[in-house]
Order: sequence, then structure tokens, then C-alpha cells
Amino acid sequence: MLEILEKYKIESGLIDVDVEIVKEDNIPKYKLIIPEISLGTSALLNSIKHELITSINITTAEILNPEIINTLKQRFSTKAEEYLLDKLPNIDKKTKDFLVTSLINEMLGLKDIEYLLSDPQLEEIIITSAKESVRVFHKKYGWLLTNILIKSEEEIQNYANIIARRIGRQITTLTPILDAHLVTGDRANAVLYPISTKGNAITIRKFARDPWTFVDLIQNKTCSSGIFALIWLAMQYEMNILISGGTASGKTSFLNTCMPFIPPNHRIISIEDTRELFLPEYLYWCPLTTREPNPEGKGEVSMLDRER
Repeated sequence: MLEILEKYKIESGLIDVDVEIVKEDNIPKYKLIIPEISLGTSALLNSIKHELITSINITTAEILNPEIINTLKQRFSTKAEEYLLDKLPNIDKKTKDFLVTSLINEMLGLKDIEYLLSDPQLEEIIITSAKESVRVFHKKYGWLLTNILIKSEEEIQNYANIIARRIGRQITTLTPILDAHLVTGDRANAVLYPISTKGNAITIRKFARDPWTFVDLIQNKTCSSGIFALIWLAMQYEMNILISGGTASGKTSFLNTCMPFIPPNHRIISIEDTRELFLPEYLYWCPLTTREPNPEGKGEVSMLDRER
């Protein structure tokens, strides 16, 4: 028996996508309603894809620069729309927007995973292997099994490579583990087979698009105003502060809420393995990240490096 618990829409690219939270055999599931693309339409999109690749020149610097990915998407979107209207002049706007979004997601993103990244109700997205459906952690319903299944292990590895290239890193059989961040700021971790014994795996932990503030943490009773007053004084007088805790306990979120307490005339240097901090623009901030060595063991930049 299928019971629909909730329905809502998410905005992704040029389109709105329907989401259903259903209970099937007493198990809650996440159902993404995406129109199926027929074989004929798929062939047409592949043709347009080749035309886009040949007509739009992209430099290596542009591919590796996460700051201009939205500009690239806009260029591809405009050109893809032109090709679609040329081949299908009578296509309706809704279908055209869906096909353009599908093309952009496939060429410059993570295909159907892009829809999940657009859902503000999701906190985590997990790909375990090509044999299992993608799982998500929903703010209201917890862990849910989705109706999205990645076609092959090669496709999952390609997603990992896309994530790695965006930040100038690589993931190979010699370096099978990747910690990175997406263009959206979400944290991603990838592990290749056979280190991940089921198959290639990717975990994406989403960060709130509207960051937490210390007022939010006071209102939801995570911290008291007295604790924040103490931290503010400690920062003003340049005292040492240690923030520690287990995985997903809120260390980075808490640290981000404390950053506005730093005087704007102070210089801030942060060093992270994966870029997670997002500081106010008025602060004098120099963000640094570490780098793993290449397959020859060279090029590593660690937190322990010193000037020689």
C-alpha cells in the first residue's frame, strides 16, 4: 500500500520539480518526479550536446574556476535553447526548459543529483554504489531511500572526477579518497572501489543556504547569550579558543556563527583540509586549503608546512 505523506516543489535550474514523500510497505521513501526522456529525444539531446561542445570554447582555467561556473551554465543554456528551437520550433516552454536543464545538468553538473542538491529540505546525499538507490537525509523524515539509481560505477567515478577537477584535485586508484567541496559550498567525500567494497561511493553534506547566526543559536537554545558574550570577549582580547567535537556535531556551523565577533581591522588566516568556512565579506580574510601529494609523492601542502 502506498501512502503519500507530503508533496512539495523544488526549483532547479529553469524548472520546478515535484517531490513526494511516500510510505511504501511502512517504509518512508523520497520520490523525485522527473519526466522520462524517450530514445528519440535522447538522441536529439546527444546531437545538441556535440554541437555545444564544438561551438562553445572553454579554457582549462574556466573549467577549474568554481567562481564562473554559473556564467558557463548561462552560456550553455542560451546556446542549447537556440539549438532546440532550431530543431523543434514548435516546442512548448515547459518542455524546452526541462530539456535545457537536463543538458546543463549532464554536461556541467552531476545529472539527476543536481535536483537533490536543489532541495533545501535535504541535509545529506549518499551514493553507495550503482547497485543501490541513492539515499538522502531529510530534515523532517530522516533517512530516506530515493527512486534515483545511478546507471554504472563508471558514472559515479565520473561524478567524483568532476568534483575533484572543480577544486584542482584528482581521485584515482592511487589516491582513491577525496575530500572536497562543491561550487555551492556543500562538502563532498568520494571513495573508489575497492576501498569502498560495494562500489564507488560519494557522500555530499549540504550546508544551509541561509547560514546560522548566533541569534539563531540563542533562539533554538543551542547556546546561551552568556556563552556568546564570553566568546566575544575572548576574541576581542585575542585569547586562544578551541572548538572540538565529533563528526557532524556542529563545529563548523558554530565557528561560522562566531566569526562576526572578530574585529574587522584584524587579519584572519584560515587553513582547512576542505573549504567549509564562510566569513562575512567585511572581514580581512585569507582562506587557505591543504593539498594532497600527487602519485609521485610531490606537491603536498599540509597544515604543518613552514617557510624555509
